[in-house]
Amino acid sequence: MSELNPQQSRFSDFLKNPSKALWTLATPIMVGMLAQTLYSVVDMMFIGRLGGDAIAAVAFNMPLFFLVLGVTVGIGSGVTASIARFVGAKQKSNADNSAEHALFLGIIISGILTTLGLLYGRNVLSLIGAPDSLVDLSWLYLRINVLGIPFLVLSILFRSIMSGEGDTKSPMIVEGSGTILNIILDPIFIFALGFGVPGAAMASVISRGIVFFVFVYMLFFKKHTYITFNLKDFSLSGSILADIVKVGFPASVSMVVMSIGQLSFNKILVHFSTDTVAAYQIGGRLDMIVFMPILSIAVGMTTLVGMFYGANEPQKVRWIIRYGIQRSFMITALLSIAIYSFAPVIVKGFSSDAFIQATAVRYIRLMTLIYPLVSIGLTSGRILQGFGLGFPMLVITLVRVLIVAVPLALVFVFVYEKPVEWVWYSMMTSAGLSMFVSLGWLKYAFGRFLTVVSSVGKE
Repeated sequence: MSELNPQQSRFSDFLKNPSKALWTLATPIMVGMLAQTLYSVVDMMFIGRLGGDAIAAVAFNMPLFFLVLGVTVGIGSGVTASIARFVGAKQKSNADNSAEHALFLGIIISGILTTLGLLYGRNVLSLIGAPDSLVDLSWLYLRINVLGIPFLVLSILFRSIMSGEGDTKSPMIVEGSGTILNIILDPIFIFALGFGVPGAAMASVISRGIVFFVFVYMLFFKKHTYITFNLKDFSLSGSILADIVKVGFPASVSMVVMSIGQLSFNKILVHFSTDTVAAYQIGGRLDMIVFMPILSIAVGMTTLVGMFYGANEPQKVRWIIRYGIQRSFMITALLSIAIYSFAPVIVKGFSSDAFIQATAVRYIRLMTLIYPLVSIGLTSGRILQGFGLGFPMLVITLVRVLIVAVPLALVFVFVYEKPVEWVWYSMMTSAGLSMFVSLGWLKYAFGRFLTVVSSVGKE
């Protein structure tokens, strides 16, 4: 049996049973996200034991970390979509070349971000609103994490490559193991060795480094994947770069916009108190529990839609779109009910401060009302990426964050002097509007796809 056959049989199975294919792709992603969410929750619990200032110091790092993550995940989504379409069209050499370009982009991106972080990180923390009393601690945490950026960036792109060819199980195992290691190392570095907040960063960098080297072994030495790297013969291709970037760049900018939004909300919320920022960060950790199934289904949709699109299978595309959006909505609604009900119990694990607990609960319960709408917007955006369209996600994100949510929050707080709940209302309003924009764009894109397929058939 040739190396090509396992991948071809996987793709054939996807075509035969799209619903099974979606869960085959989504379930490992969901498990991996669950592990990462568990780490985020446990990490915040450990840091929370150091006090409100410790939580806030880490909180001002989160938008910058999200920026790095966002740029990389954005490019990674372009890689996944590109490889999936090439696999669906049975163009293995182009799929290989796309993976090689992903590695090239990863090296460039990680080098730039690491350099900028080391040179300007402290200044940026002050710029985004970190109080003087927290800048030193916040910068110490950031400076250590910056050293792990190359590990993080390249690992995400390796995961994206494997997802594009239809393998989400292997990345889940690798990254899940890294997360477990991080959870084990956290209390050792934070408490046992007495490093405090910087210890959490040390644990993260070590874990990311180990994950990176495992991926390198699998892809370059064990050659576990269908994708093969021929780096000796590698040369830049404008068409391959364009195929990745036309999805990846708008997706990266979208994540940057979201990071700017988070920065903006931190600055708005610090107007009330640093404890309010801490409550928002706790709420954000619980957001992740709800977003986990949304994103896992959405990522699986990118791969499947990309493959079916590349194979010119419009009926399969239509069916999987409806199925994916419906399941995403239903699961999110059920999780929202559970989170709403148990929010007071859950937040007690993050902080013993009564004010932080109460503020976090109010945020969580309001957000659960719009999570199902968010699920539709996120899933639709990923489906559009499977079509090779990255610009719609950027527009959707701009509408949700910078055009509606942030301006509304600024007006409510600084013009009308409303309480913090009105910041949450601005987020809710923007989620509803972005859902309608995403559904409209998806309907238009699918209509164009049908037209192209019909014209090709006539020829």
